[in-house]
Amino acid sequence: MSLKTNPLNDAQLSALGQLVEGLTKDQALWLNGYFEGRLAAFGGLEVPMVESAAAAAPQSSINLTILYGTETGHSQGLAEKLGEKASFKGINTQVLSLYDYNYKKLKEEENVAVIVSTHGEGDPPDMAEDFYKYVTGTRAPELDGVSFSVLALGDKTYKHFCKTGEEIDEALKSRGAYRVAQLVKCDVDYEQPAEMWMNNFLLNLTPAETADPLATESPLVESNGGFGEEFSKANPYMATVLEKVKITGSDSDKEVYHVELSLEGSGLEYEPGDSLGVFTQNPEDLVEDILAFTGFDPEQKVDVQEMEIGIREALLHHLEITLLTFDLLTKYQAKTQNAELAKLLADDKALDEYLYGHDVLDLLEDFPFNWNANKLAEVLRPIPPRLYSISSSMESVGEEVHVTVSVVRYERKNRKRKGACSSHLADGIEIDEQVPVYIDKNPSFKLPANGSKIIMVGAGTGVAPYRAFMQHRESLGIKGESWLFFGDRRFSSDFLYQTEWQKLLKNEILTKMDVAFSRDQDEKIYVQHKLMEHQQEVFEWLENGAHFYLCGDMKYMAKDVNKTLLEIIQGQGGVTEEQAEKYVKNLKREKRFQTDVY
Repeated sequence: MSLKTNPLNDAQLSALGQLVEGLTKDQALWLNGYFEGRLAAFGGLEVPMVESAAAAAPQSSINLTILYGTETGHSQGLAEKLGEKASFKGINTQVLSLYDYNYKKLKEEENVAVIVSTHGEGDPPDMAEDFYKYVTGTRAPELDGVSFSVLALGDKTYKHFCKTGEEIDEALKSRGAYRVAQLVKCDVDYEQPAEMWMNNFLLNLTPAETADPLATESPLVESNGGFGEEFSKANPYMATVLEKVKITGSDSDKEVYHVELSLEGSGLEYEPGDSLGVFTQNPEDLVEDILAFTGFDPEQKVDVQEMEIGIREALLHHLEITLLTFDLLTKYQAKTQNAELAKLLADDKALDEYLYGHDVLDLLEDFPFNWNANKLAEVLRPIPPRLYSISSSMESVGEEVHVTVSVVRYERKNRKRKGACSSHLADGIEIDEQVPVYIDKNPSFKLPANGSKIIMVGAGTGVAPYRAFMQHRESLGIKGESWLFFGDRRFSSDFLYQTEWQKLLKNEILTKMDVAFSRDQDEKIYVQHKLMEHQQEVFEWLENGAHFYLCGDMKYMAKDVNKTLLEIIQGQGGVTEEQAEKYVKNLKREKRFQTDVY
């Protein structure tokens, strides 16, 4: 590399000067982390071999093992990012999934970082289950001499927020390991607290003479974010709507739209299995109802995300009001000291029923309190972007992205309710208008590269990623055998993308398709019944290396399909229930059983 006094051109130098002028300390910290990540992406810092250059820093004697457990791939992405940062600092680093880690060697480690999500109601991800049982069980060894820290990912919608990470952190500490940095728990907007945890952990891990002299609490750094032309969750792209078509029939009791968006010139790329993050706004009628009930002046200023804005603007664009979370109810009760709400929080069954389908207006009506606008804003969480499984392949559609959106509408307590994002896309966004979006990578839901057999199981809009799978294979001329199990309510009105599947079958891109329409006969038939109907052939496909994919509702459909798959393996394989569970676990370890459930 040749050494230049200033490798920037005049335009870049001018832009840089404008950027750094008047920066705050926090902004300077952000830039420091940003450039550190960019250098790591280029393979680290290359020191020019000239007389004036200092010799490259020697490799550190510090050893770090980074372990991750994930369902959606977010923990994996963070683990890889931490690995890049640590390597850049000269730390000897290895990044391993908890499937691949021999946890019985834990006592031999020097430094360990655990990045783990919590799945559903407090369960560890499948890949973390054995590690979790080991470290929290009676066989866990003494860990004197091991230093560690845990980053826990979760969703405050659930009562047992970040439970897996919490319990692993406590277990490691109780066995004598030294906690280098405190446990950090992340909600769905995990990027900023994760970045702060990484910086704090590495600063505490690195000896003083090599530590980064900047403060530890560095704000958000997006690994794929950037200035102006690079788009990410922190810097979403304004995508133009190219097409919006309702794809359920007029007699359907569901409302599903196929939406096509332009990514032209954005530089954004995605793969089949990834999701599209869509930033949204709340329903205006719900905002007006909350303002009417509370009596707030719509222009009353409140503090939201380091901004001072009117309460109406905050409720419309910045705060979650269509969904309730356990965390919100806990904060609400702490402020109000409402005895009835305390009883609800102590009753798991009643709590689950209340959280499902109620919104912030219900909470205000059912548990009254003399709120002021700022105090209410304090207990509400930022409205997170909604994720939709991408239903297209760039190999087929180029600089476009397609999503399949089921609109949430229902009535409760004589009031019509709407899903924030789905109703906004259906009612508030028209062709040629723009929507802020980003790509949410999902390395845990990917097609096999070699054209292996695939079995795809999905209900309703859970069929979306399979449309992307098939487009991808067709565009690349991959002829691997494929079998789709699709379920919905009625053949006549809810057969999503019917003509496309028929064309794929005719062209032998899709090998087989079995459908289950639950309302077309007296006895309801679902996708798990179709799997059982073809159990012998399903098992033969699995025995011959097929990959099994499951996309859709986590609470009901996914549980039923998992149960059915175990029964098929047990019956067709002639094995015990325990052996069938090991068979499924091995499929997951080999990435031959992948799920995208919500």
